Amino acid sequence: MKSSFLIFSYLFLSYFFAYSQESSSPLEISGYADAYWKYDFAEQPNINTYFANDQNSLSLGMLALGLKKVTGKATFVGELSFGPRGQYLTLPTGDANDNSNSFHIQNLYASYDFTDKFNMTAGYMGTFVGYEVISPAANFHYSTSYLFGAGPFQNAGVKATYSFSDKVSLMAGLFNDWNVYQDLNGLSHVGAQLFVSPVEGLSTYVNFLTGTAAGGETDYTSGTLVDLVASYDVSDKFSLGLNAADYTQAAEGGYSGVALYPKYNVSENIGLGIRGEYFKIKDVEGVAGEAYTTVTLSANLKHGGLTLIPEFRLDSNDQPLFLKKDGTTTKSASQVSLALVYAF
Repeated sequence: MKSSFLIFSYLFLSYFFAYSQESSSPLEISGYADAYWKYDFAEQPNINTYFANDQNSLSLGMLALGLKKVTGKATFVGELSFGPRGQYLTLPTGDANDNSNSFHIQNLYASYDFTDKFNMTAGYMGTFVGYEVISPAANFHYSTSYLFGAGPFQNAGVKATYSFSDKVSLMAGLFNDWNVYQDLNGLSHVGAQLFVSPVEGLSTYVNFLTGTAAGGETDYTSGTLVDLVASYDVSDKFSLGLNAADYTQAAEGGYSGVALYPKYNVSENIGLGIRGEYFKIKDVEGVAGEAYTTVTLSANLKHGGLTLIPEFRLDSNDQPLFLKKDGTTTKSASQVSLALVYAF
């Protein structure tokens, strides 16, 4: 028994010291910052998506700073955000005595490559669901879709990814409730993502997330979400993106929607894009949920790390939920915005 223990200890220490000698990459520092001006033609707070909320104001978005360190097969990623969006729209709340205060954590996780094909990751991560993300530097359009706003935004948990080839991979994991650091009812959600690239230029992701939150079946994050994200490079200049999702709440309700993202690159520094979206809130107890149809026209004008995003957006609803200048209700609203986004 003693000799077996010594042999095991020797093998373990040999493995540990062998990998502790692996090369360590320099610490990578990245980040982004954004500011915007938005004008609603009815001079009302009509289109309240997560970016570009303030009316006729030069306003700040947020500053985010990220750190990444790779040592051998291990990787650490941390990202903090500051500013109005990071403070008031970042989830979850970090101070029990002040619900407007946030920890500002966007990402905090570590991963390990066991082999060239198998990886595991644990921590607090930007969600694997959806086409649009929290970072304005990674989205073509500045204002966000209703599908993005419906969530989730982040998933804390542990996941494993296996790459069968460069064309097929599968991720599966256990996660907390949506957008929380601590899950009071344990790792309560199961998620998965299937990646398939059947032809060159086409990438598809089928996402799945289901579970029951600490608040029970009536909690918004208790339910089953199925999400499809796809992108196809039709040519060197033209690409097409797709996001379709259906969320069924455990009690009753949820949402469904689809968004298309055609984009044309005029040159290396100029791009034009359209987002067309249909988003439907499901009926609850016989009460019809709202249905939104939106069209967003955006341009990206780039120079170095700076991107200027002029944008026009038109939203309509099957119910009169928007406001006119005189305060009466209407079924449509429109706005223009101009955003500055810098990434490094």
